[in-house]
Amino acid sequence: MNLSNNKILITGGASGIGLGLTQRFIEENNTVIICGRRETALNEVAARFPSVITKVCDLAVEAERITLYEWIQENHSDLNVLINNAGIQKWVSVTDADFYESAKTEISTNIEAPLHLTSLFINLKSLTTVMNVTSGLAFSPFAKVPVYSATKAFFRSFTLSLRHLLQSKNIEVIEIIPPALNTDLGAVGLHDGHPSVSSFIEYIFEQLKEGKTELTFGTSETRLNASAAELKQHFNALHSN
Repeated sequence: MNLSNNKILITGGASGIGLGLTQRFIEENNTVIICGRRETALNEVAARFPSVITKVCDLAVEAERITLYEWIQENHSDLNVLINNAGIQKWVSVTDADFYESAKTEISTNIEAPLHLTSLFINLKSLTTVMNVTSGLAFSPFAKVPVYSATKAFFRSFTLSLRHLLQSKNIEVIEIIPPALNTDLGAVGLHDGHPSVSSFIEYIFEQLKEGKTELTFGTSETRLNASAAELKQHFNALHSN
């Protein structure tokens, strides 16, 4: 992937990893479009980075995903990079009264939305790259976020297949595999003790420059290369208390 002179759509680009990607890709001389549910958050990013293009879109809603694609097709038909970053994480238990409704929300955002967007955006003749943000939890789940962990395992599996399926279209598929980072994913303050987004972004851009297609950092690098036995040990250690 060329790191400059692209037109890039980043879903969930107003916060967390998405915001980190937005800032860095702008610094690398790219045109960046971000979408998200909260117009105020999008406006705050636009105030910091005047070149950014924003679009309000609730990716959990199928009709809004179609509207987003049609808007891109009409106004930004030269878009060549899709980054499926948007995701939600809920700390839930299967015994919760609202577990199923909560799970449906995570599944629609973390699975249905990126699959649908991918199927739409590969119809753009200009598209050269799809980047999917999965998680270290795709390899070894955390039971306090059971649905989130499962959606990321699904999304990693899909990404591996997608890389093979899009070879004939010359579309590169890159997987970004973050560990827990200091973001508000799940809730404010839950991840305060984890590494910064800026450190993560710096490291994965080094890997992009090397031409890698599986981008890791810290514990996600360990999990990517772990054996089944090592992943089982990690799961047991994570749930020992």
